[in-house]
Amino acid sequence: MPEQPNRGRSNSRQPIDNTYTHLQPQALDVERAVLGALLIDKDAYAVVCELLFPESFYEPRHQHIYTAIRDLSMAEKPVDVLTVTDQLQRTGELEKAGGPTYLIEISSRIASSAHVEYHARIVAQKFLARQLIQFAGDIETRAFDETIDVDELMQQAEGSLFELSQKNMKKDYTQIDPVIKNALDVISKASANTSGLTGVPTGYNKLDDMTSGWQASDLVIIAGRPAMGKTSFALSMAKNIAADYQVPMAFFSLEMSNVQLVNRLISNVCEIQGSKILNGQLQPDEWDRLDNRVNKLLGAPLYVDDTPGLSVFELRTKARRLVREHGVKIIMIDYLQLMNANGMRFSSRQEEVSTISRSLKGLAKELDIPIIALSQLNRGVESREGLEGKRPQLSDLRESGAIEQDADMVLFVHRPEYYHIYQDDHGNDLRGKAQIIIAKHRKGATGDVLLTFRGEYTRFENPEDGRLGSAAGSPDMGGEIIGSKINGEAQSPTADNGNPFGSDFPLPPPEQGPLPY
Repeated sequence: MPEQPNRGRSNSRQPIDNTYTHLQPQALDVERAVLGALLIDKDAYAVVCELLFPESFYEPRHQHIYTAIRDLSMAEKPVDVLTVTDQLQRTGELEKAGGPTYLIEISSRIASSAHVEYHARIVAQKFLARQLIQFAGDIETRAFDETIDVDELMQQAEGSLFELSQKNMKKDYTQIDPVIKNALDVISKASANTSGLTGVPTGYNKLDDMTSGWQASDLVIIAGRPAMGKTSFALSMAKNIAADYQVPMAFFSLEMSNVQLVNRLISNVCEIQGSKILNGQLQPDEWDRLDNRVNKLLGAPLYVDDTPGLSVFELRTKARRLVREHGVKIIMIDYLQLMNANGMRFSSRQEEVSTISRSLKGLAKELDIPIIALSQLNRGVESREGLEGKRPQLSDLRESGAIEQDADMVLFVHRPEYYHIYQDDHGNDLRGKAQIIIAKHRKGATGDVLLTFRGEYTRFENPEDGRLGSAAGSPDMGGEIIGSKINGEAQSPTADNGNPFGSDFPLPPPEQGPLPY
């Protein structure tokens, strides 16, 4: 007599408590549906190839099958049950993939490949969830290890998460009509601005003529050898943008502290020598200028950050918050080579710098604002002779050719008088002058802009402002500042009541006094 079942137990299934289980996110039926669609439709692989990879599948058998389908598709060979079986047999993975019977089984379950993209996205989402779980588990395990520095672990965690997001961030194509509409809107707004500026003004007339202002989504590199004045040039622009035109901006200083940065801005605005700012030995008239002009900086929408060794991942987080909370329209970084990409593995410093420059360009596009990054030049300039020899070239960009490739604009700050060159080929006096060399410009022309350099105040000025003074003409001045003009031609005000930058960037009210540049 057959054994009777235990009637003391209920035959109904008890719900499984998954509270403490670690079942990985998966959708095996959906994986089979995707593979079945690929086996019956030769065009299905083109739909899912950007979404799925062999490791996207949870079931090992499915990974082998998808690899075979991918290899056949890339070789432009037919994909069906027979060809996939043959491919798996040639690679010795047929049994690992479940054999011919399993291939026939999954292909017979699907009648149409109509929903293959939707199913593929489900598989991709499950894979991403598994990656996040693995990432979180690894961080949790290492956080318990007291031998690991927590700050370093945070950098590594941020870098790993950034890599993960970049791998899974896909931007789909768009039909051209809405793009044309956006382009026409930009042109229409530009036509209404009589100044011709479509971007953030620099405060330097000829430079703005050539660039139309710093453009949204552009990565601009400002490079130069030490003592050329690139930081002073950046600070002069920061003062013009934030204090004069009230355009919100952020300045990330990896080299100087916030106080040092502000001291140089005070010297710039108040026309007080930096040494006196440092030691406080000001004359009565200088105290008066300090009291009267420092108000120009108070309340300016300028946000400074002096985090040393700033990583590109920290920058992304802070930049997003600044744009969201304070409406920041432009970001400056001093300087690129002091940044890092901690948490990611690189075979060389050049590779790391390439990642940083690529990330800055991506951030500019994401936030739709210009990002200006200062950069060092290598020593090749020093070994060359003559006026043209000392002139910087794109090949002089330090540590990575990717900087040149990623940048929309590359500008060099060059002061020939630093090399005891006091005249150009046409006999023009170069003392107290600086050349802003536009060496690369994706959206416009290249060329030179000549600015006045007031070293004692670390300031750049428009030459036509006519306020050079005697100190700027000294070739041994050792300062770092400038203003703006091309080939000695003066720039006259245009429309908007003498404001050459249009109504979008109003000049300060008259009671604030004349502009200090």
